[in-house]
Amino acid sequence: MRTLIGELEGKTGEEVTIKGWVSVRRDQGKMVFFDFRDRSGTVQGVVLPSSAAIETAKETRNEYVVEVQGKVNARPEKNVNAKVMNGTIELEVTGLTILAKAEPLPFDMSADGYNLDLTTELDHRALTLRHPRLQAIFKVQAVIIDSFREYMKSQDFFEFQAPAITPATAEGGAEVFEVNYFDKKAYLTQSPQLYKQIVMTAFERVFSVNKVFRAEPSATTRHITEFVSLDAEMGFIDSWRDVRDMSEETVRFILNVLSQKCAKEIELLGATLPVMLEKTPTFSLTEVQEKIQAKTGRKVVGEKDLSSQDEMDICAIVKEETGSDFVYVYGYPTKQKPFYVYPNPETPEFNEGMDLLCRGREWLSGGRRISDYAQLMDHVEKWGMEPKKIEMFLEAFRYGAPPEGGFAFGVERMTMQILELKNIREATLFPRDMNRIDMPLSDSEPKE
Repeated sequence: MRTLIGELEGKTGEEVTIKGWVSVRRDQGKMVFFDFRDRSGTVQGVVLPSSAAIETAKETRNEYVVEVQGKVNARPEKNVNAKVMNGTIELEVTGLTILAKAEPLPFDMSADGYNLDLTTELDHRALTLRHPRLQAIFKVQAVIIDSFREYMKSQDFFEFQAPAITPATAEGGAEVFEVNYFDKKAYLTQSPQLYKQIVMTAFERVFSVNKVFRAEPSATTRHITEFVSLDAEMGFIDSWRDVRDMSEETVRFILNVLSQKCAKEIELLGATLPVMLEKTPTFSLTEVQEKIQAKTGRKVVGEKDLSSQDEMDICAIVKEETGSDFVYVYGYPTKQKPFYVYPNPETPEFNEGMDLLCRGREWLSGGRRISDYAQLMDHVEKWGMEPKKIEMFLEAFRYGAPPEGGFAFGVERMTMQILELKNIREATLFPRDMNRIDMPLSDSEPKE
């Protein structure tokens, strides 16, 4: 019976069988040492010269897949390493079977020797995913998604899956992928926005974990073409602040779960979780621009949106003033946001949309939506939408919809910012951008 490596520490003195990969092979005199790994962790194994496995051990190399029989022994006191998994034990190998061989590696995959540039890392993604650093990144990302889902369900949100092919664009604009859909025109979805609003009118509170697509002709360190969006929508709100509060508590829950479940991975990556205060600082766009202008001297008051530099500046200012790594910004020009965002009744030129920034980057967009059918149709006309293409969406509001709003996170952006990575592609299993679909499409490299 197979024993997982993560279960070995309580089995000192027992004979066990493990299965996994060879991470490291070291020859020391006539003995051969291995680091074996499986999904649960790593353990050091030693093949003594007298072992029946010694001849097979001499043949075995890094990344070979093996079945190992052995006895779990306590390490000599001088060799104990309490800082690593199974650092108090080692496996005395008595039997070794090669299940699959590996060709010589194109580069060093050991923990100490791995030092690849991002392009090489992505070109060899099928191999580099085996490295502990990359596995730590995507374990953290999996927990982000799972904890989002867990919190949404705890707040009585209903999960649904939105389609990836749509007849119209939710956000407007030209940055969409057109699909030849049985000789008709369709699009890869920019967002599940219209669908989650439809489903909200039936279930009140809904969420989805969806792939979305943005045909942005950019190759920066913070943009990718295909990403995972964590979306939520909720009915019967009193104002956009209800949406802000729900999104804030969602982030707080995610960070708490990460601190409990991913402490080892976060330490391995040399990261620290961002600081979230009991109440996240919240400012209007105008207030943010005034702060930036007063602090930096850059003339930004009156601009229609925050630039990348603005986002970095306001996060630095808020961090200095309050200690918070997060800041909410609300009150953008109405025409700068999609047609469904609710205009402020007192100052309709500004809307009740909001963004959450962290460590110099946008994490979340959201706010209150228009729920009145007549007002929605007025915006459809003003924004130049084609009502027939969003007829199903409009029908949901024609027959009664409550005051509502919602928000959406980009998973890869969140992962990047939480782990303080330099490039969003590091936080994407298989990045798609204008220069890459698994392999490079040109000689261009991602630029800031």
